[in-house]
Amino acid sequence: MSFMAVAPISPQQETDTTVVENDGWFPDIALHHMRDAMRLDGTVTTPRLVQAVAEAILHVNRELDQWQNAQLDAGYSTLEAVPAKKINRESKLLIHYRRAVYSTAKADLLEKYRDYDSTGASMTDKKSTEFLDNAPGEQRRNAHWAIADIVHRHHLTVELI
Repeated sequence: MSFMAVAPISPQQETDTTVVENDGWFPDIALHHMRDAMRLDGTVTTPRLVQAVAEAILHVNRELDQWQNAQLDAGYSTLEAVPAKKINRESKLLIHYRRAVYSTAKADLLEKYRDYDSTGASMTDKKSTEFLDNAPGEQRRNAHWAIADIVHRHHLTVELI
């Protein structure tokens, strides 16, 4: 049981049909699906989420630019058309792509929301501050690994000591 107060998802957000349109090759991102998958509560407004998702799409698409060009050269008109194993009747490439976008957007949101959560009371909660310190990096790692899975690159994280 948690005693943390979280803002509830408003009825408007529950029925939010907002979709951030992609470039036509990569899939569009439905905000209600991202909210569910990434456990985003009502403190993240739709306009703020649209902005974070748009930035995440730009970043992930840029990371996948060369790979996308190779797929276009091979004759695949969309990401979904690229041959790949399916999980739950969906291409694993779509699953990885969404994870990359969702994780990038959530990392961005966590970094921006840190200043709202860093009140004196919350700063005394060591567990809370550790989460705020680590969560964006963990989400960026998840995005990096999802991109690596798409391009068939090994997961590797190197930190300079």
